Amino acid sequence: MSFPHRFHRSAYAARFLTAGVVLAGSTVMLAGCDKTQSPAPTTVGEKLDAAIDKTKAVAADVKIEASTALSDAQKRVEQDGPKVQDRAQNAATSAAKVIDDVAITAQISTGLARDSELSALKIDVDTKNGAVILRGPAPSEAARERAASVARGISGVVSVDNKLVLKAG
Repeated sequence: MSFPHRFHRSAYAARFLTAGVVLAGSTVMLAGCDKTQSPAPTTVGEKLDAAIDKTKAVAADVKIEASTALSDAQKRVEQDGPKVQDRAQNAATSAAKVIDDVAITAQISTGLARDSELSALKIDVDTKNGAVILRGPAPSEAARERAASVARGISGVVSVDNKLVLKAG
């Protein structure tokens, strides 16, 4: 390379080297100034790493929220559990009573149908909590008493209200 005669090679090299050092230092300083924002990912690997980091952060947040929700649910179960259990037990007891009442009514109706004097008549049998009410006509006082006796003979009957009326005729 040909240099003007007033410049010596070493002076030119020194200036060139100084400019390079200043330029390199400026680049390093500028790169170090913006530490708060990381540059946007440019490569596929950087983008994948950024997505994984974001997913991990969201997963951690979801884990915290799920843990809080589970804790709240456990507290509710501890507080309301006995109430729910009592209600379930009461519902089961009520259902059993209804089933028992239906069974009692069916057994009484079957027993009345076996009696030749009572089978031809329309006798209504209502049962609630084991208490039986008989309504309708009876051909005689003896038949009326037999109907009450049939009802009393069924297991689960606690009382019989015999409202059968003597049929005129």
